[in-house]
Amino acid sequence: MQLTLCYFSPVLIMGSVLAASSPNPPPPASGGIGAAPGLTVPPGFGMPSVSPVLPPIGAASGQEQEADSPLPNPGAFDECHRKCKEVFPMQMEGVRLFVNKGLSNHFQVNHTLLLSTTGDSTYRFGATYVGTKQMGPAEFFPVMVGDMDNSGSLNAQIIHQVANRVRSKLAFQTQQNKFVNWQGDAEIKGEDFTATVTLGNPDVLVGSGIVVTHYLQSITPALALGGELVYHRRPGEEGTVVSLVGRYTGSNYIATLTLGSAGAHASYYHKANEQLQLGVEYEASTRMQDTSVSFGYQLDVPKANLLFKGSVDSNWVVGATLEKKLLPLPLSLVLCTFLNHQKNKFQCGFGITIG
Repeated sequence: MQLTLCYFSPVLIMGSVLAASSPNPPPPASGGIGAAPGLTVPPGFGMPSVSPVLPPIGAASGQEQEADSPLPNPGAFDECHRKCKEVFPMQMEGVRLFVNKGLSNHFQVNHTLLLSTTGDSTYRFGATYVGTKQMGPAEFFPVMVGDMDNSGSLNAQIIHQVANRVRSKLAFQTQQNKFVNWQGDAEIKGEDFTATVTLGNPDVLVGSGIVVTHYLQSITPALALGGELVYHRRPGEEGTVVSLVGRYTGSNYIATLTLGSAGAHASYYHKANEQLQLGVEYEASTRMQDTSVSFGYQLDVPKANLLFKGSVDSNWVVGATLEKKLLPLPLSLVLCTFLNHQKNKFQCGFGITIG
């Protein structure tokens, strides 16, 4: 069971394909779906982690392989900057209470109460189901995640492993009684590449929709190159955005660069030791005519069950979060503060997580 008190936006955005043309937002605090006994998904939703591609069948044990081992799978395109973003704290305001209850090894429900001083206070009920089809040591499919708030707005995702290397996802979002967004993804994982096609909000009658394609290829065990193509169309408007990405993975660091017509995004992640992780990001937007540099760090103190994250950017926004696990109780406390020196604004959040 899990309980969290902290502020979160009243409407949970499910990763609309519109965000594909800009740098991805920080990932949610909760991890991907693991083994069935430890389900944890909301809030945030998203693709569960992917197990390594199975080695080819037929190689006899004890025989020496003349050819070099194949290149590793580079992972998904959306995960290129994720490791660096996980170091930065998530901004929260107000109070949030999150209660998570596992009903079985494959089913759990959760309750979220949001108390805000700047927006409406809301209540959300969520449910997560993980099927019995096992595709890896900690992967079970299909996965169905959804939640609904007190106004009737619904967010839902269905993730399924169609074949050994093909995964699909359907996502829906409604605002009260109106559809706001829906999208379908198909992901193919090869030995040394990952290809993804996303179709968002298609409307044949009006002639509108968004198509996003991703491709990431391992060039060497450390270097991966790829690209992204975003095509959007609606009455009176049509456009294409192309981006290229390169990622280099060292023994304790990851350097990533994304260049495209929408701007540039560079990130550097460094693991200093088992307790300290650092991250630096540079973002430039051609549409907003703005650039920013951010520095973040994560300090883990396992003996005290403490996790601290801090950040500062070129706009003089300073933020920090502190998470304390009250073992042996299934209870965690979260404190968050953000201070914008230019706008002279201060935000503070408090959270309790049970489970």
